[in-house]
Amino acid sequence: MGGALRVGVVGVGNISAQYFETLPRLAGLELVAVADLDTVRASEVARTHGVRDLTVDELLGSPDVDVVLNLTIPAAHVEVGLRALAAGKHVYAEKPFGLGTASARALLDAQVGGLRVGSAPDTVLGTGVQTARRALDDGMIGEPVGAAVHWSSPGHESWHPSPGFYYQPGGGPLFDMGPYYLTSLVTLFGPVARVSGVATRSPRPRVVAGGSQAGTVLPVDVDTHIAAILEHASGVTSTVTMSFEVWATKSPLFEMYGTAGTLAMPDPNHFADTGSVWTRGRPDWIELEVSAGYRDAGRGVGLADMAAAIANETPHRASAELGFHVLEIMEAILVASADRRVVELESSVERPEGVVLRDVP
Repeated sequence: MGGALRVGVVGVGNISAQYFETLPRLAGLELVAVADLDTVRASEVARTHGVRDLTVDELLGSPDVDVVLNLTIPAAHVEVGLRALAAGKHVYAEKPFGLGTASARALLDAQVGGLRVGSAPDTVLGTGVQTARRALDDGMIGEPVGAAVHWSSPGHESWHPSPGFYYQPGGGPLFDMGPYYLTSLVTLFGPVARVSGVATRSPRPRVVAGGSQAGTVLPVDVDTHIAAILEHASGVTSTVTMSFEVWATKSPLFEMYGTAGTLAMPDPNHFADTGSVWTRGRPDWIELEVSAGYRDAGRGVGLADMAAAIANETPHRASAELGFHVLEIMEAILVASADRRVVELESSVERPEGVVLRDVP
């Protein structure tokens, strides 16, 4: 496979627009085809971007598709990924990596013959998280001790036109938003060794606020308020709250604590927000200057990073192993809550290599 990787997109729902905006700027990738179970929508997207409109089966079997960008619903991530790998294609998928480790492990094992699997989120490769990591690695706050994450909202039904899947397995605040924050924590502090946590849900009805489904009451089959403690193998302790139950809060979104100061992290749901640091040597909040990460990054930069790694025969950062480890963290939090115990993780992962300040691949 010489030159740019030819990309076929499976799933052209809401998130796909952000990928389509970025893909033309990524030198190592060429969009060639799209597919979706909604064939009308797929045809419209194909016309907009001047590419072929295929069925899912046709795209997976197409000899001129090198990599499948899997933007299907979480329940289909493993199935579509395995079919693509069986057809001899690389795979890069939206988060979460799967619904559970038992089924998702097959994606790890299917990376044979040079095939690779990558997994969102790739927001951690932008200048926001990478600049904060550089500050951490440079010892700006001394030795890291802990971190605190609090992401919350009243629920996606307040804005999303079709929010039902957010309340089904693979959704909820933990599986929907958790990967951004947990992937950042592993990128910053390395793998997690054990977790404890409590997961609950309220009886509040979830009513769609607008669009064609306005007034629809959604069934809720996931926990909607999660509080967890993560013990990293490095010794750092992270506390994590993920919730669809909070109407308003003054809690910090993401902070890191060290022996010499505090680093307020930018939102890892975005690529280029700016963090700030307070140190005992300079006891005031100072904005961090951009010093690392892909400039002007957007969704799809993780796939471009993987394409460059394939060409250079080096590891890619948004790897299957990282996505799987984050999936096991989330799964372990729910097990810890159900069993009321501390759960030891079986998987581990190398801390991904940092990104020096550069333009997108």
